[in-house]
Amino acid sequence: MTQIPVFDGHNDTLLRLWQRREPDGGARAFLEGGEGGHIDLPRAREGGLFGGLFAIFTPSRQLGVDYMRMMREAAYDVPTPEPLPIAEAQAATLGMAATLSRVARASGGGVAICRSVAEIRDAKARGALAAVLHIEGAEAIAPDLDALHVLHAAGLRSVGPVWSRPNVFGHGAPFRFPSSPDVGPGLTQAGKALVRECDALKIVIDLSHLNEAGFWDVSKLSRAPLVATHSNAHAVTPHARNLTDRQLDAIRVSGGLVGLNLATCFLREDGRMRADTPLTAAARHLDHLIDRLGEDHVGLGSDFDGAVVPEAIGDVAGLPHLFEALKAHGFDDAILEKIAWRNWLDVLARVWGG
Repeated sequence: MTQIPVFDGHNDTLLRLWQRREPDGGARAFLEGGEGGHIDLPRAREGGLFGGLFAIFTPSRQLGVDYMRMMREAAYDVPTPEPLPIAEAQAATLGMAATLSRVARASGGGVAICRSVAEIRDAKARGALAAVLHIEGAEAIAPDLDALHVLHAAGLRSVGPVWSRPNVFGHGAPFRFPSSPDVGPGLTQAGKALVRECDALKIVIDLSHLNEAGFWDVSKLSRAPLVATHSNAHAVTPHARNLTDRQLDAIRVSGGLVGLNLATCFLREDGRMRADTPLTAAARHLDHLIDRLGEDHVGLGSDFDGAVVPEAIGDVAGLPHLFEALKAHGFDDAILEKIAWRNWLDVLARVWGG
């Protein structure tokens, strides 16, 4: 199968590199490869990945809870982590932003931090990896939103107000199966102000970790297309993190997009985090997402470096296996190109302008 270019809506590679605590920010490990994880530059090129949203995520203190083990059970309700201190989140956020900057600087043009769709297209044309800065859980931003403006000036173009723990802006959907996403209160007044300011700055508001009440708060407030960077269909896998048909319909009406999440607990009908998940599970979700959203509003949001993905994919170099399976399922080349990258660039242009 001819390699399909891919723009990915979500990965946690910056966290993996930052946690190495190396003077170069993990640049050598990323640029040369062979250091584990799901994404590095050689494997990205092998798999066709030309760009994506690179998430900054501040991990919680897990207090001895084995989250991955819990999500291998038939049913689970992972304890919700406590809110993060802002100083801790700001230090981690600056550290991961600096990691991306060091990688780009050391790459000699092989990695480009992009702030517009034109810059993404330019990077793609010259064979560079286009990295867009994203924050997953806005704990580093205080209610005065000063940090939002500073980070935007540094390249931030996408923000998820919450991860699965609560913060000053709202409440996240827990790692709970089976469960509705309607699990608690929505955005706070500070969260509503954050949404309005993201709209003003033309920053994507990522809905993927918000609970259902928070989702509808954003839907009422934002004039931008609704985007869930890495989420799946609740009708196929009834996980609290997946989106209901009503939510999918709202995203379609707004001209937004959902990025298919390859984390196996969101793909499997039994909700388990297991690598032996067939790629037919991804195809089932895409069937449902396209049925509700249309073929112009679905992309990829892999969750590489943040989850267990199907062993048939393995890592970013295995993306062609995913598209081979989707083609065998019945998706034609035109739809596969839309899913792989065209839809992402189109929705980013609708949010950012240009």
